[in-house]
Amino acid sequence: MTAAHPSRNRVAVMHGVNLDQLGRRPAGHYGTLTLMQLEGRIAGFADELGLTVQFFQSNHEGAFVEELHRLEDTVDGLLLNPGAWTHYSWAIRDALEIAGLPAVEVHLSDVDGREEWRRVSVIRELCVATVSGRGPDGYRDALARLRDELSGKAE
Repeated sequence: MTAAHPSRNRVAVMHGVNLDQLGRRPAGHYGTLTLMQLEGRIAGFADELGLTVQFFQSNHEGAFVEELHRLEDTVDGLLLNPGAWTHYSWAIRDALEIAGLPAVEVHLSDVDGREEWRRVSVIRELCVATVSGRGPDGYRDALARLRDELSGKAE
């Protein structure tokens, strides 16, 4: 595997509202891993792909926005699972636009195959890709897509 250029391999993985409750949510949609277990898997995927990851989770929209504001000089790309905020948070969308970093939207469940309101994403047009419905493995796909974007190999 080809690793991303050393200066373009830092990724922030941001989890939004209720993601800290993984393991307690409906397993059919979200699996059985806790957030800590999921982040362990993501760290392993990142290592395989030559990426360095840092994690953030908040149930407070303002904290999520402020974290996006702080990331400009500390990471090269973003993996975002804002949870329910995906569907209506214009504040997070604006903060993502301000951050100006390549981003991939990722969801454990198949949001496009669920309730109609979950099919709306206010951040999708700002992201280089969306990965949905692949469970934890979707994070590997999302990291690989982001690595390609950071290394200039994206299609």
